[in-house]
Amino acid sequence: MCGIIACSGVKCAAKVLYRGLEDLEYRGYDSAGISVLEGDSIVTVKRKGRVGELKKGIEGMCGTAGIGHTRWATHGKPSDSNAHPHACGKFSIVHNGIIENYAELKAELMKEGAVFFSATDSEVIVHLLCKYYRGDLKEAVLCTIERLKGSFALCILCSDYKGFVAVRYRNPLIVGMGGGAVYAASDMPALAGLAENVAVLKEGTVAFAVDGEISFCDFAGRPISLTFSPVPASARSRSLCGFPHYMIKEINEIPAAVKNTAAAFEETDCAAKLFRLAKKSAFTQIMLCGCGTAYHSALSAAYMAEELLLLPVRAETAGEFRYRKTSVNRSTLFIAVSQSGETADTVEAARAAKSAGAYVIAVTNVPYSAITAVADMVVPVCAGTEICVAATKSYCGQIAALALTAAALKGPAEYRRAAAAVKSAEAICAKVIAGCFSEDAARACASSAAVYFIGRGADYPVALEGSLKLREVSYIPGEGYPAGELKHGTIALIDGGTLTVAVITEKKIGEKTASAVEQICSRGGGVGVICADGCAPAGLKERAEFFIEVPACHKFISPLVSVIPLQLLAYRTAVILGRDPDKPRNLAKSVTVE
Repeated sequence: MCGIIACSGVKCAAKVLYRGLEDLEYRGYDSAGISVLEGDSIVTVKRKGRVGELKKGIEGMCGTAGIGHTRWATHGKPSDSNAHPHACGKFSIVHNGIIENYAELKAELMKEGAVFFSATDSEVIVHLLCKYYRGDLKEAVLCTIERLKGSFALCILCSDYKGFVAVRYRNPLIVGMGGGAVYAASDMPALAGLAENVAVLKEGTVAFAVDGEISFCDFAGRPISLTFSPVPASARSRSLCGFPHYMIKEINEIPAAVKNTAAAFEETDCAAKLFRLAKKSAFTQIMLCGCGTAYHSALSAAYMAEELLLLPVRAETAGEFRYRKTSVNRSTLFIAVSQSGETADTVEAARAAKSAGAYVIAVTNVPYSAITAVADMVVPVCAGTEICVAATKSYCGQIAALALTAAALKGPAEYRRAAAAVKSAEAICAKVIAGCFSEDAARACASSAAVYFIGRGADYPVALEGSLKLREVSYIPGEGYPAGELKHGTIALIDGGTLTVAVITEKKIGEKTASAVEQICSRGGGVGVICADGCAPAGLKERAEFFIEVPACHKFISPLVSVIPLQLLAYRTAVILGRDPDKPRNLAKSVTVE
C-alpha cells in the first residue's frame, strides 16, 4: 500500500524521485506527488492519477533533496487535494500506513486553529510537526510520533534542514547510500541503480539523512546503529525483456522461481531444521495463514500436509484469525505465508500466534521483511521481484516451498521424494507455459457475464486462485467453489451467459467433477476444462467449449502446474478487454494496512 521515496545529495531530486515513483507504482496508483527543497522553501507538485501525471509539473524543479509518494487511497477518495505530500508551515510529509487516532488528533488541531485541505488521515502528521517544532527538528519528530496510533512509514522534509527524515513503525522502509547521496524507499527495487548499499530500518527507528551521511535513533531519541549491505541482485531486474506486460513476463519466470526456491530450501538447510523440529516438538495441529493468493497456497498446502502428517491441518485468512479466539497454543505449528512479508493482517496474525506459544514459520519472497523478524524460522521463496499486482510466480514459489516444508516435517524419505518432484517441476512448468493456452478460452471468458471455477480436493484451492486471478485483472465477476457445492445454491447462477471452468488433476475424483459439468451443461451454462493428462472421464472433452490438458505430475507439484493455464487465461482475457493486467483498478501489490 502506497510507495514512498526520499533522497538527499543528488543533482536533481525531482528526476530521481520521479523515476523511483515509477518503480514503486505497483504499490498504489490513485495519485502521486513530489516535494523538493529549493533553497529555504519547499515546492510541491501532486496530481490525481498515475505517476506519469507528474511529468510536466516537475519540469524546472530544482533542488538536491526531496520526497515522493504514489498513493493507494484509504482515507479520502483519489484527488489532487488528497494526494501526498501534505504540507504545513516549514514541513512536507509522505506517509504509508494508517493513523488510527487521526479523528481525535484532527479535532484537537482544528480547535487550535489548524486548517486542513484533505480528507486523509495523513495530514494530521504534518500539522503535529508544525505544532511541536521550535527549531529542534529531532524533538518535533519524536513528539509527533509519540502521538500517533496505528502504522506508519514517513519521509519528512523541513525547510530548515537540508536533508530528510525517515521513520518506520509497522510499515516497511529501507535506506540506502551511494555516490555521496542518501535515499529511503518503501521497497528495494526503487533503490536499485541509485544506492550501492542498503539497510532495512528496524521497527521504531528514526533516520536523519543530510550531507551524504545518515544517523539513527529510536523513538526515545537514543542513538542506534544499522548494518548496511549491497543491494540484492534480484532487486535490479526490472526490465520487461521484450514482454508487453509484467504479468506475462512473470508467468514465464515460474520455472526459474520454482527452481530457485528449491535451491534456496537446500542452501538455507531448511530440511535439516525441519527434521529436528519435528523430532523435538510434539505438534498436535498445524495452522497456515495468509491473505488472497497466499491464503490459496496455504489452503493447498493444508490438503497436502494433513494427508502426509495425519494431523489436523487447517488454513485461515489472516484477517479472520486475528480477531477471534483460537486453539493455537504451544503445541501448534503456525505457518504464515506472505509474498511481501509485510501484509499487515498476516504479520499481526503471526505475532498473535507467537504470543500464544506457537512455533512460527514464515514463508516469504522478501528476506528482509517484517514477518521474518517475527518468525522462529524462515522458509524462503525465491521468485525474484514481482512487479505485477496479481501474483503469479510467487504463488508457484509458495507452493514449492510449502510442499517441501510439509514433506520435511514427515521425514527424510518423504522429503527426498518431494524434492525430486519439485525439481522436476521446472521442465513441466516450461512445457505448460509454452503449449497449454487457448485463445478461444480467453474469448469465452471475455464474453461471459460471470465465470465460475470448480474443483475437488487439491483442485479446489487452484479453482479459488484461478477465479481470483480472473477477477483481479479482467474485472469479470465470478467465484471459485468446491465442485460438490455447486448444486447447493450456486447452480442458481448458471445460465447461457455464464461460463464455468472445471479443474481436474486427480483421476479418482475426476468423474465426480465431471458430474458437476453435466449439471451445468444441462442448464445451458458454458464449460471449460483444465485437465491433467489421463484424468478426463469419457465424453468430457466433447462437452467442453475448451479443453486444456496439462501433464500429469506428482501431487506435490500438481497445484503449481494446473494453475498456469488459469493465469494465462486471466492475462489474455484482460488484454482482450483492454484492461491493464499489471495495475488492476483499486488494487495494490503489498497490503500493509488493514
